[in-house]
Amino acid sequence: MANILIIGAGGVGRVVVHKCVQNREVFEKITLASRTLSRCETLQREVGVDNIDIAQVDADNIPELVALIQSIKPDMVLNIALPYQDLTIMQACLETGVHYLDTANYEHPDSAKFEYKEQWAFNNRYKDAGVMALLGSGFDPGVTNVFCAYVQKHYFDEIFEIDILDCNAGDHGYPFATNFNPEINLREVSSKGRYWENGEWIETEPMEIKMVWDYPQIGKKDSYLLYHEEMESLVKHIKGLKRIRFFMTFGESYLTHMKSLENVGMLGIKEVEHQGMKIVPMEFLKTLLPDPASLGPRTTGKTNIGIVAKGMKDGKQKCIYIYNVCDHEETFKETGAQAVSYTTGVPAMIGAKLMMQGIWMQKGVWNMEQFDPDPFMEELNNQGLPWFVEEL
Repeated sequence: MANILIIGAGGVGRVVVHKCVQNREVFEKITLASRTLSRCETLQREVGVDNIDIAQVDADNIPELVALIQSIKPDMVLNIALPYQDLTIMQACLETGVHYLDTANYEHPDSAKFEYKEQWAFNNRYKDAGVMALLGSGFDPGVTNVFCAYVQKHYFDEIFEIDILDCNAGDHGYPFATNFNPEINLREVSSKGRYWENGEWIETEPMEIKMVWDYPQIGKKDSYLLYHEEMESLVKHIKGLKRIRFFMTFGESYLTHMKSLENVGMLGIKEVEHQGMKIVPMEFLKTLLPDPASLGPRTTGKTNIGIVAKGMKDGKQKCIYIYNVCDHEETFKETGAQAVSYTTGVPAMIGAKLMMQGIWMQKGVWNMEQFDPDPFMEELNNQGLPWFVEEL
C-alpha cells in the first residue's frame, strides 16, 4: 500500500524499521536514511536486503532532503531523527507534498527550550498543500496524549486533573548513562520544571517537586516534576482541565552524577574555548557517554508509563489510571533495542499506519489527542504495547 521514508537509524529508528517490516501489508516499500550510512546497512542486514532500501542524508540540509524525497517519492516521511531537525524535515515535506510524522517537538540546538509554536505555524501551509503532519507520535508525547483522549471519550464528562507518570526501572549496569540521546535527555532533565494550573504555567526549580508513586509491576519510586511537551497541546484539547503535571523517575545515583556534571559546566550548550578550539561541553559529554542504542543487550527491568486522570462522570467524581508496562529484555529479543526505544518506535509506526490507512488523515498539522483514540489503542494491544486501566 504505502511507500515510506524513515529518517534516523538510532535506537528508535531500529524499532520503527522492525515494526514496519512486521506490518508489510501496509508498508509496501520502506527506505531508511541517516547521516551515518553504516547504521542503515546494519539494519538492512538484520531485516533482509529485500525488505528495505537505504540512503544517506543530512537532515539539516533542506535541498538534500528534498532531492532524496523526490527520488524516492514516498507517501510519507517518518522523522525519527533529532528534535533539532523537525523544522528542516517539515519544510522538505511541504516542498515535496509529502505527509510528515515525528516523535518529539522542535528544540533549538542553541536553547534548552522546546515548544510547538514553530511547528504549529506550518498548519495553513500544510492544509494548502493538501498534506498532513502528525506531531509527537512517540510514547510521551504520543501514547500519553492518546490515553488522555481515550479516558476523555470513555470515562469522563470532564477531566479536571491529569498527572503523566513516566518510570524507567531499567538497569544497564553503567555508573551513568542516558536511555536516549544524551543531549536531549540531559537538557530536558536539567531545565526548570513547569506545570499548568488554573489557566497559567507555573515554573519550578529543577527537581524541586517530588512525589512517590507505586508503579504496577515495579513498585514505589521517587518521581520528579518536569516540563514535557505533550502538556502544551493537551491544555488546548482536554475539556475542563484545571491542572496537568508530568513526573519522571530518577535514582539517587543518576541525580548525583547529573548535579556534579552541571556544577562543573559539562551540561553547557554554549561554545567554550579549549586549547585553541571551540567545543560545546554537552556535545563533548555525549561522546564520552555510552551510545543509548548500545544499551539494549545489557538492560534489564521494566518501564511503566501512563496517566492518572481525575474528573466527573454523570455527576460523580472518578479517578482513572491507564498505563503500559514494557520489559527491556523482551523488547531486545524482538527488535534489538531496549524498552525506551521500543516504547517510542512502536507508536511512531502505529501513527504512520493509521495515516496510511486513511483512519487518521486530515490536512494540516495535528497532535495525537485530536483524533479518535480507539484505533490507536487497539493497535497498541496488537503491536506489543498492551495497556491496563484501573479505577483508583
